[in-house]
Amino acid sequence: MPTREENRETLKNLSRGLGLSLFGVADIRHVREEFNLGPETRRRFDSAISLGLRLADAVLDDLTDRPTPLYFHHYRQLNNFLDRSTLEMASFIQGLGFLALPIAASQIIDWERQQAHVPHKKIGHLAGLGWIGRNNLLVNPLYGSRFRLVTLLTDLPLVADSTLEFGCGECRACLAACPAQAIKDKREEFDHKACYEKLREFRRAGLVSQFICGVCVKACRGGVRKRA
Repeated sequence: MPTREENRETLKNLSRGLGLSLFGVADIRHVREEFNLGPETRRRFDSAISLGLRLADAVLDDLTDRPTPLYFHHYRQLNNFLDRSTLEMASFIQGLGFLALPIAASQIIDWERQQAHVPHKKIGHLAGLGWIGRNNLLVNPLYGSRFRLVTLLTDLPLVADSTLEFGCGECRACLAACPAQAIKDKREEFDHKACYEKLREFRRAGLVSQFICGVCVKACRGGVRKRA
């Protein structure tokens, strides 16, 4: 029987073959009770695989202080790609005789509180893909916040990755860029309400038909950091 390390390497290679940019494994036993899933479903899974796909720089470069139809289309296409990739990996794991539950890349169940079935960015942090930055997004050392995430829950034995410590340092590019002025010097002070109201404003203006922005995503380019 393959070891936890071998299982992880097999799935990482599969993710590369699918064309994904980021792969990490999180031990979720201490956080799974927070998930918006049934209690019996939550307790069946010990691990979560976090997968990421890089956004196109050229699309982000087109943004100024608001989302564009071009960004909206790109956003949806990445989510579709991530969802299809996660389904393929889930099928592969199920073929090995284990459980796998794919969680959609952008299936928000409460926009005002910005809650999904599973917090993708928290899983990404636990999986060692980055830290939660001042912009309230996951920040990767290589890509900054210029990527989308998806999560796959599983009971396949896997070795978990270690987390990254907070690494924004002196960078405050997202503060100046934020059209809602929701981003503060301390990440704990991020103004969720101001962010949500600005997203509603963009949607009411007909710029996009979903609550998205992308301006702070464009501003964040990351930086190499050490693992905790």
